[in-house]
Amino acid sequence: MEPLDLVVRARRAVIDGSERPATVGVRGGSIVAVEEHDAELAGPLLQLHDDEVLMPGVVDTHVHVNDPGRAHWEGFTTATKAAAAGGVTTIVDMPLNSIPPTVDPHALRVKRKTAAGQCFVDVGFWGGAIPGNADHLRPLHDAGVFGFKCFLLHSGVDEFPPVDAAELAAAMREIAGVDGLLIVHAEDADAIARAPEAHGRHYRDFLASRPRDAENEAVATVVALSRETGCRVHILHVSSSEVLPLLADARRQGLRVTAETCPHYLTFTAEEIADGATAFKCCPPIREAANREALWDGLRDGILDIVVSDHSPSTLDLKALDSGDFGSAWGGISSLQLVLPAVWTGARARGFGLADVAGWMCSGSAGFVGLPRKGSLAVGCDADFVVFAPEESFAVDVRSLQHKNPLTPYDGRTLLGVVRSTWLRGQRVDLDAAPRGRLLTRGEE
Repeated sequence: MEPLDLVVRARRAVIDGSERPATVGVRGGSIVAVEEHDAELAGPLLQLHDDEVLMPGVVDTHVHVNDPGRAHWEGFTTATKAAAAGGVTTIVDMPLNSIPPTVDPHALRVKRKTAAGQCFVDVGFWGGAIPGNADHLRPLHDAGVFGFKCFLLHSGVDEFPPVDAAELAAAMREIAGVDGLLIVHAEDADAIARAPEAHGRHYRDFLASRPRDAENEAVATVVALSRETGCRVHILHVSSSEVLPLLADARRQGLRVTAETCPHYLTFTAEEIADGATAFKCCPPIREAANREALWDGLRDGILDIVVSDHSPSTLDLKALDSGDFGSAWGGISSLQLVLPAVWTGARARGFGLADVAGWMCSGSAGFVGLPRKGSLAVGCDADFVVFAPEESFAVDVRSLQHKNPLTPYDGRTLLGVVRSTWLRGQRVDLDAAPRGRLLTRGEE
Protein backbone atom coordinates (compact mmCIF):
# COMPACT_ATOMS: atom_id res chain seq x y z
CA MET A 1 0.00 0.00 0.00
CA GLU A 2 1.33 3.44 -0.89
CA PRO A 3 1.84 5.83 2.03
CA LEU A 4 -1.29 7.31 3.57
CA ASP A 5 -1.93 10.98 4.25
CA LEU A 6 -2.47 10.27 7.95
CA VAL A 7 -2.34 7.32 10.32
CA VAL A 8 -4.17 7.64 13.66
CA ARG A 9 -3.39 5.14 16.40
CA ALA A 10 -5.55 5.03 19.53
CA ARG A 11 -5.83 2.65 22.45
CA ARG A 12 -9.48 3.66 22.65
CA ALA A 13 -11.55 4.32 19.54
CA VAL A 14 -15.34 4.28 19.06
CA ILE A 15 -15.93 1.91 16.16
CA ASP A 16 -19.02 -0.10 15.20
CA GLY A 17 -20.86 0.70 18.41
CA SER A 18 -18.09 -0.17 20.84
CA GLU A 19 -14.71 0.99 22.11
CA ARG A 20 -11.57 -0.85 21.06
CA PRO A 21 -7.93 -0.18 20.18
CA ALA A 22 -7.49 0.71 16.53
CA THR A 23 -5.34 2.27 13.85
CA VAL A 24 -7.16 4.35 11.24
CA GLY A 25 -5.70 5.22 7.84
CA VAL A 26 -6.71 8.31 5.88
CA ARG A 27 -6.18 9.18 2.24
CA GLY A 28 -7.74 11.98 0.21
CA GLY A 29 -9.93 13.05 3.11
CA SER A 30 -11.53 9.62 3.52
CA ILE A 31 -10.98 6.70 5.88
CA VAL A 32 -9.41 3.91 3.82
CA ALA A 33 -8.34 1.53 6.60
CA VAL A 34 -9.51 0.57 10.08
CA GLU A 35 -7.06 -1.93 11.50
CA GLU A 36 -5.87 -3.42 14.76
CA HIS A 37 -3.92 -1.14 17.10
CA ASP A 38 -0.52 -2.56 16.17
CA ALA A 39 -1.12 -2.57 12.40
CA GLU A 40 1.80 -1.26 10.37
CA LEU A 41 0.43 1.49 8.12
CA ALA A 42 2.79 3.87 6.34
CA GLY A 43 2.20 7.58 6.69
CA PRO A 44 2.43 10.51 9.11
CA LEU A 45 1.40 9.19 12.54
CA LEU A 46 -0.94 10.77 15.05
CA GLN A 47 -0.48 8.76 18.24
CA LEU A 48 -3.20 9.47 20.76
CA HIS A 49 -2.29 9.70 24.42
CA ASP A 50 -3.56 7.06 26.81
CA ASP A 51 -6.18 9.45 28.23
CA GLU A 52 -7.61 10.24 24.77
CA VAL A 53 -10.35 8.57 22.76
CA LEU A 54 -10.79 8.74 19.00
CA MET A 55 -14.43 9.47 18.23
CA PRO A 56 -16.34 10.26 15.04
CA GLY A 57 -17.10 13.94 14.57
CA VAL A 58 -20.43 15.00 16.03
CA VAL A 59 -23.24 15.64 13.53
CA ASP A 60 -25.55 18.33 14.93
CA THR A 61 -28.72 18.49 12.87
CA HIS A 62 -30.42 21.29 14.83
CA VAL A 63 -28.51 24.58 14.70
CA HIS A 64 -29.84 28.12 14.24
CA VAL A 65 -27.05 30.05 12.52
CA ASN A 66 -29.35 33.08 11.87
CA ASP A 67 -27.34 34.24 8.85
CA PRO A 68 -28.10 36.24 6.72
CA GLY A 69 -30.29 38.85 8.35
CA ARG A 70 -29.52 38.21 12.00
CA ALA A 71 -25.79 37.55 11.85
CA HIS A 72 -25.42 39.74 14.94
CA TRP A 73 -27.10 36.84 16.78
CA GLU A 74 -24.54 34.30 15.47
CA GLY A 75 -23.36 33.84 11.85
CA PHE A 76 -21.65 31.08 9.88
CA THR A 77 -18.11 31.98 10.94
CA THR A 78 -18.73 32.01 14.67
CA ALA A 79 -21.18 29.11 14.62
CA THR A 80 -18.84 26.80 12.75
CA LYS A 81 -15.83 27.86 14.83
CA ALA A 82 -17.84 26.99 17.95
CA ALA A 83 -18.84 23.70 16.38
CA ALA A 84 -15.26 22.77 15.58
CA ALA A 85 -14.04 23.79 19.03
CA GLY A 86 -16.65 21.43 20.49
CA GLY A 87 -15.97 18.39 18.31
CA VAL A 88 -18.86 18.99 15.91
CA THR A 89 -17.80 18.43 12.29
CA THR A 90 -21.17 18.75 10.54
CA ILE A 91 -24.16 20.97 11.24
CA VAL A 92 -27.52 21.33 9.53
CA ASP A 93 -28.85 24.87 9.69
CA MET A 94 -32.46 25.64 10.54
CA PRO A 95 -34.55 27.63 8.04
CA LEU A 96 -35.70 30.36 10.42
CA ASN A 97 -34.23 33.32 12.26
CA SER A 98 -32.32 34.14 9.08
CA ILE A 99 -33.81 36.74 6.75
CA PRO A 100 -35.05 35.58 4.35
CA PRO A 101 -36.08 32.27 5.91
CA THR A 102 -35.30 29.23 3.78
CA VAL A 103 -38.82 28.70 2.45
CA ASP A 104 -38.20 28.91 -1.32
CA PRO A 105 -35.34 28.14 -3.70
CA HIS A 106 -34.27 31.78 -3.95
CA ALA A 107 -33.83 32.00 -0.17
CA LEU A 108 -31.78 28.79 -0.20
CA ARG A 109 -29.49 30.29 -2.84
CA VAL A 110 -29.10 33.43 -0.72
CA LYS A 111 -28.22 31.35 2.34
CA ARG A 112 -25.72 29.18 0.49
CA LYS A 113 -24.06 32.26 -1.01
CA THR A 114 -23.82 33.79 2.46
CA ALA A 115 -22.31 30.63 3.95
CA ALA A 116 -19.78 30.06 1.18
CA GLY A 117 -16.22 30.61 2.36
CA GLN A 118 -17.21 31.14 6.01
CA CYS A 119 -17.57 27.60 7.31
CA PHE A 120 -15.01 25.77 9.44
CA VAL A 121 -17.09 22.57 9.41
CA ASP A 122 -19.46 21.08 6.85
CA VAL A 123 -22.92 22.64 6.67
CA GLY A 124 -26.25 21.44 5.29
CA PHE A 125 -29.60 23.20 5.23
CA TRP A 126 -33.20 22.55 6.21
CA GLY A 127 -36.08 24.04 4.28
CA GLY A 128 -39.22 25.43 5.86
CA ALA A 129 -42.93 24.65 5.52
CA ILE A 130 -45.10 27.70 6.18
CA PRO A 131 -48.56 28.81 5.05
CA GLY A 132 -48.60 29.47 1.31
CA ASN A 133 -45.31 27.84 0.27
CA ALA A 134 -46.55 24.37 -0.66
CA ASP A 135 -45.50 24.97 -4.29
CA HIS A 136 -41.92 25.55 -3.14
CA LEU A 137 -41.50 22.31 -1.20
CA ARG A 138 -40.69 20.07 -4.15
CA PRO A 139 -38.24 22.58 -5.71
CA LEU A 140 -36.51 22.95 -2.34
CA HIS A 141 -36.32 19.18 -2.05
CA ASP A 142 -34.81 18.99 -5.54
CA ALA A 143 -32.30 21.68 -4.55
CA GLY A 144 -30.96 19.45 -1.79
CA VAL A 145 -32.44 20.56 1.54
CA PHE A 146 -32.47 17.76 4.09
CA GLY A 147 -36.15 18.16 4.92
CA PHE A 148 -38.69 20.73 6.02
CA LYS A 149 -39.36 22.33 9.37
CA CYS A 150 -42.72 23.60 10.54
CA PHE A 151 -44.16 25.14 13.68
CA LEU A 152 -47.61 24.47 15.11
CA LEU A 153 -47.57 27.78 17.03
CA HIS A 154 -45.82 31.13 16.70
CA SER A 155 -42.14 30.53 15.99
CA GLY A 156 -40.87 33.66 17.71
CA VAL A 157 -40.23 35.47 14.40
CA ASP A 158 -43.04 36.82 12.25
CA GLU A 159 -41.46 35.87 8.91
CA PHE A 160 -41.78 32.15 9.74
CA PRO A 161 -45.48 31.68 10.64
CA PRO A 162 -47.01 28.43 11.91
CA VAL A 163 -49.19 26.04 9.96
CA ASP A 164 -52.70 25.15 11.03
CA ALA A 165 -54.10 21.60 10.92
CA ALA A 166 -55.18 21.79 7.27
CA GLU A 167 -51.88 23.33 6.17
CA LEU A 168 -49.94 20.72 8.13
CA ALA A 169 -51.83 17.90 6.43
CA ALA A 170 -51.30 19.46 3.01
CA ALA A 171 -47.57 19.89 3.62
CA MET A 172 -47.27 16.30 4.80
CA ARG A 173 -48.99 14.99 1.68
CA GLU A 174 -46.69 17.06 -0.54
CA ILE A 175 -43.57 15.96 1.34
CA ALA A 176 -44.67 12.32 1.32
CA GLY A 177 -44.95 12.61 -2.45
CA VAL A 178 -41.19 13.12 -2.72
CA ASP A 179 -40.42 10.72 0.16
CA GLY A 180 -39.15 13.69 2.11
CA LEU A 181 -38.88 14.44 5.81
CA LEU A 182 -40.93 16.84 7.94
CA ILE A 183 -39.44 17.99 11.25
CA VAL A 184 -41.91 19.52 13.67
CA HIS A 185 -41.76 21.96 16.57
CA ALA A 186 -44.50 20.09 18.38
CA GLU A 187 -46.34 22.37 20.78
CA ASP A 188 -50.07 22.82 20.30
CA ALA A 189 -51.14 26.46 19.91
CA ASP A 190 -54.55 25.93 21.53
CA ALA A 191 -53.01 24.25 24.56
CA ILE A 192 -50.62 27.16 24.96
CA ALA A 193 -53.51 29.61 24.62
CA ARG A 194 -55.35 27.85 27.46
CA ALA A 195 -52.32 28.11 29.75
CA PRO A 196 -51.42 31.15 31.88
CA GLU A 197 -49.54 33.83 29.99
CA ALA A 198 -45.78 33.93 30.56
CA HIS A 199 -44.59 36.96 32.48
CA GLY A 200 -42.36 37.96 35.36
CA ARG A 201 -39.20 36.64 36.97
CA HIS A 202 -40.46 33.34 38.39
CA TYR A 203 -39.40 30.32 36.36
CA ARG A 204 -42.33 28.32 37.68
CA ASP A 205 -44.71 30.80 36.04
CA PHE A 206 -42.93 30.44 32.69
CA LEU A 207 -43.03 26.65 33.03
CA ALA A 208 -46.78 26.80 33.63
CA SER A 209 -47.16 28.78 30.40
CA ARG A 210 -45.71 25.89 28.32
CA PRO A 211 -47.46 22.83 29.80
CA ARG A 212 -46.71 19.23 28.93
CA ASP A 213 -50.17 18.97 27.37
CA ALA A 214 -49.03 21.28 24.59
CA GLU A 215 -46.38 18.78 23.54
CA ASN A 216 -48.55 15.75 24.17
CA GLU A 217 -51.42 17.03 22.01
CA ALA A 218 -49.13 18.19 19.22
CA VAL A 219 -47.27 14.89 19.03
CA ALA A 220 -50.56 12.99 18.93
CA THR A 221 -51.68 15.19 16.02
CA VAL A 222 -48.47 14.69 14.07
CA VAL A 223 -48.48 10.93 14.62
CA ALA A 224 -52.09 10.69 13.42
CA LEU A 225 -51.30 12.66 10.27
CA SER A 226 -48.20 10.56 9.62
CA ARG A 227 -50.43 7.49 9.72
CA GLU A 228 -52.89 9.15 7.34
CA THR A 229 -50.40 10.61 4.83
CA GLY A 230 -47.48 8.21 5.04
CA CYS A 231 -45.13 11.13 5.61
CA ARG A 232 -41.89 10.56 7.44
CA VAL A 233 -41.84 12.88 10.47
CA HIS A 234 -39.43 13.79 13.22
CA ILE A 235 -40.33 15.40 16.54
CA LEU A 236 -37.90 18.13 17.50
CA HIS A 237 -36.51 18.90 20.98
CA VAL A 238 -38.69 16.59 23.09
CA SER A 239 -38.92 18.04 26.61
CA SER A 240 -42.01 16.25 27.95
CA SER A 241 -41.43 12.65 28.97
CA GLU A 242 -45.17 12.09 28.60
CA VAL A 243 -44.79 11.88 24.82
CA LEU A 244 -42.53 8.83 25.09
CA PRO A 245 -45.42 6.31 25.13
CA LEU A 246 -46.92 8.03 22.07
CA LEU A 247 -43.63 7.73 20.22
CA ALA A 248 -43.14 4.11 21.26
CA ASP A 249 -46.65 3.25 20.11
CA ALA A 250 -46.06 4.93 16.75
CA ARG A 251 -42.90 2.87 16.31
CA ARG A 252 -44.78 -0.34 17.14
CA GLN A 253 -47.32 0.55 14.47
CA GLY A 254 -44.55 0.81 11.90
CA LEU A 255 -44.91 4.54 11.40
CA ARG A 256 -41.86 6.47 10.26
CA VAL A 257 -41.70 8.67 13.34
CA THR A 258 -38.43 9.60 15.05
CA ALA A 259 -37.58 12.04 17.80
CA GLU A 260 -34.74 13.95 19.41
CA THR A 261 -33.97 15.62 22.68
CA CYS A 262 -31.32 18.18 23.64
CA PRO A 263 -28.49 18.52 26.16
CA HIS A 264 -30.27 21.21 28.18
CA TYR A 265 -33.23 18.90 28.86
CA LEU A 266 -30.79 16.17 29.90
CA THR A 267 -28.66 18.47 32.08
CA PHE A 268 -30.73 21.12 33.84
CA THR A 269 -33.87 20.90 35.96
CA ALA A 270 -36.64 23.36 36.64
CA GLU A 271 -35.97 23.16 40.36
CA GLU A 272 -32.48 24.66 39.97
CA ILE A 273 -33.39 27.62 37.73
CA ALA A 274 -33.34 30.82 39.74
CA ASP A 275 -35.83 33.62 39.36
CA GLY A 276 -34.77 35.95 36.58
CA ALA A 277 -32.28 33.46 35.08
CA THR A 278 -33.47 33.99 31.53
CA ALA A 279 -30.38 32.35 30.01
CA PHE A 280 -32.27 29.09 30.71
CA LYS A 281 -35.39 30.08 28.77
CA CYS A 282 -36.18 27.84 25.82
CA CYS A 283 -39.34 26.52 24.18
CA PRO A 284 -40.41 23.90 25.02
CA PRO A 285 -39.04 24.50 28.50
CA ILE A 286 -36.64 22.71 30.80
CA ARG A 287 -38.81 20.62 33.12
CA GLU A 288 -38.48 18.91 36.50
CA ALA A 289 -35.79 16.48 37.65
CA ALA A 290 -38.02 13.41 37.39
CA ASN A 291 -38.87 14.37 33.82
CA ARG A 292 -35.16 14.69 33.01
CA GLU A 293 -34.50 11.15 34.23
CA ALA A 294 -37.39 9.85 32.15
CA LEU A 295 -35.82 11.41 29.05
CA TRP A 296 -32.58 9.56 29.81
CA ASP A 297 -34.67 6.39 30.06
CA GLY A 298 -36.15 7.25 26.65
CA LEU A 299 -32.65 7.27 25.20
CA ARG A 300 -31.80 4.02 26.97
CA ASP A 301 -34.93 2.38 25.56
CA GLY A 302 -34.38 3.67 22.03
CA ILE A 303 -37.57 5.74 21.98
CA LEU A 304 -35.55 8.94 21.57
CA ASP A 305 -33.25 8.53 18.61
CA ILE A 306 -30.72 11.35 18.71
CA VAL A 307 -29.39 14.23 20.80
CA VAL A 308 -28.80 17.61 19.14
CA SER A 309 -28.04 21.09 20.41
CA ASP A 310 -30.96 23.25 19.23
CA HIS A 311 -28.37 26.02 19.44
CA SER A 312 -30.58 29.13 19.32
CA PRO A 313 -28.55 32.17 20.37
CA SER A 314 -29.45 35.84 20.40
CA THR A 315 -27.97 39.13 21.45
CA LEU A 316 -27.79 39.71 25.18
CA ASP A 317 -30.47 42.42 25.19
CA LEU A 318 -33.04 40.00 23.77
CA LYS A 319 -32.58 37.71 26.80
CA ALA A 320 -33.98 40.47 29.07
CA LEU A 321 -31.11 40.09 31.51
CA ASP A 322 -31.84 43.40 33.20
CA SER A 323 -35.46 42.67 34.03
CA GLY A 324 -35.23 38.87 34.25
CA ASP A 325 -38.69 38.72 32.68
CA PHE A 326 -39.27 35.25 31.26
CA GLY A 327 -42.23 36.53 29.29
CA SER A 328 -40.23 38.99 27.20
CA ALA A 329 -36.88 37.13 26.97
CA TRP A 330 -35.86 35.33 23.78
CA GLY A 331 -36.42 31.60 24.08
CA GLY A 332 -33.26 29.80 23.08
CA ILE A 333 -30.23 28.05 24.56
CA SER A 334 -26.73 28.83 23.33
CA SER A 335 -24.71 25.62 23.56
CA LEU A 336 -23.17 24.47 20.27
CA GLN A 337 -19.59 24.32 21.53
CA LEU A 338 -20.60 22.41 24.66
CA VAL A 339 -22.91 19.66 23.41
CA LEU A 340 -20.43 16.78 23.50
CA PRO A 341 -19.10 17.34 27.06
CA ALA A 342 -22.57 18.24 28.33
CA VAL A 343 -24.09 15.00 27.09
CA TRP A 344 -21.07 12.93 28.12
CA THR A 345 -21.20 14.37 31.64
CA GLY A 346 -24.79 13.22 32.11
CA ALA A 347 -24.37 9.97 30.23
CA ARG A 348 -21.35 8.80 32.20
CA ALA A 349 -23.12 9.52 35.48
CA ARG A 350 -25.92 7.17 34.38
CA GLY A 351 -23.76 4.28 33.24
CA PHE A 352 -23.63 4.99 29.51
CA GLY A 353 -20.42 4.79 27.50
CA LEU A 354 -18.92 6.88 24.75
CA ALA A 355 -20.26 4.43 22.19
CA ASP A 356 -23.78 5.31 23.36
CA VAL A 357 -23.04 9.02 23.00
CA ALA A 358 -21.63 8.48 19.52
CA GLY A 359 -24.75 6.53 18.60
CA TRP A 360 -26.98 9.46 19.57
CA MET A 361 -24.79 12.30 18.31
CA CYS A 362 -22.68 10.92 15.45
CA SER A 363 -23.88 7.84 13.57
CA GLY A 364 -27.51 8.26 14.62
CA SER A 365 -27.82 11.88 13.58
CA ALA A 366 -25.88 11.28 10.35
CA GLY A 367 -28.19 8.41 9.48
CA PHE A 368 -31.24 10.47 10.36
CA VAL A 369 -30.47 13.08 7.69
CA GLY A 370 -28.98 10.65 5.18
CA LEU A 371 -25.27 11.43 5.35
CA PRO A 372 -23.67 7.99 4.97
CA ARG A 373 -20.13 9.39 4.90
CA LYS A 374 -20.52 11.12 8.27
CA GLY A 375 -20.69 10.02 11.88
CA SER A 376 -18.63 6.81 11.85
CA LEU A 377 -15.02 5.66 11.89
CA ALA A 378 -15.45 3.27 8.98
CA VAL A 379 -13.86 2.67 5.60
CA GLY A 380 -15.44 4.94 3.02
CA CYS A 381 -16.47 7.62 5.50
CA ASP A 382 -15.08 11.11 5.62
CA ALA A 383 -12.15 11.33 8.02
CA ASP A 384 -14.06 13.57 10.42
CA PHE A 385 -13.06 12.79 13.98
CA VAL A 386 -12.48 14.16 17.44
CA VAL A 387 -9.65 13.56 19.88
CA PHE A 388 -11.56 13.56 23.17
CA ALA A 389 -10.26 13.36 26.75
CA PRO A 390 -13.28 11.89 28.56
CA GLU A 391 -11.88 11.97 32.09
CA GLU A 392 -10.69 15.58 32.06
CA SER A 393 -13.10 18.15 33.50
CA PHE A 394 -13.34 21.89 32.98
CA ALA A 395 -15.41 24.80 34.21
CA VAL A 396 -17.30 26.55 31.43
CA ASP A 397 -16.20 30.16 30.96
CA VAL A 398 -18.54 31.88 28.53
CA ARG A 399 -15.80 34.35 27.63
CA SER A 400 -13.67 31.54 26.18
CA LEU A 401 -16.37 30.20 23.84
CA GLN A 402 -16.45 30.90 20.11
CA HIS A 403 -20.15 31.88 20.12
CA LYS A 404 -20.72 35.46 18.99
CA ASN A 405 -22.66 36.49 22.10
CA PRO A 406 -21.26 35.59 25.55
CA LEU A 407 -24.29 34.01 27.17
CA THR A 408 -25.06 30.40 28.02
CA PRO A 409 -26.72 28.71 31.01
CA TYR A 410 -23.68 26.43 31.19
CA ASP A 411 -21.46 29.34 32.30
CA GLY A 412 -19.61 28.32 35.47
CA ARG A 413 -20.79 24.70 35.30
CA THR A 414 -18.19 21.93 35.51
CA LEU A 415 -18.40 19.48 32.62
CA LEU A 416 -16.54 16.26 31.93
CA GLY A 417 -14.71 15.69 28.68
CA VAL A 418 -12.33 17.98 26.81
CA VAL A 419 -12.05 18.21 23.04
CA ARG A 420 -8.29 18.14 22.37
CA SER A 421 -8.61 18.49 18.58
CA THR A 422 -11.14 18.25 15.76
CA TRP A 423 -10.33 16.89 12.31
CA LEU A 424 -12.26 17.49 9.10
CA ARG A 425 -11.56 15.15 6.18
CA GLY A 426 -8.22 14.18 7.68
CA GLN A 427 -6.92 17.65 8.48
CA ARG A 428 -6.91 19.27 11.89
CA VAL A 429 -9.29 22.23 12.05
CA ASP A 430 -7.30 25.41 12.66
CA LEU A 431 -9.54 28.28 13.72
CA ASP A 432 -6.85 30.78 12.73
CA ALA A 433 -6.53 29.44 9.19
CA ALA A 434 -8.85 29.72 6.22
CA PRO A 435 -12.08 27.75 6.68
CA ARG A 436 -12.36 24.44 4.78
CA GLY A 437 -15.95 23.44 5.46
CA ARG A 438 -18.15 22.34 2.57
CA LEU A 439 -21.80 23.06 1.87
CA LEU A 440 -23.72 19.79 1.77
CA THR A 441 -26.79 18.72 -0.16
CA ARG A 442 -29.12 15.85 0.61
CA GLY A 443 -28.24 12.59 -1.06
CA GLU A 444 -24.65 13.37 -1.96
CA GLU A 445 -22.16 10.56 -1.53
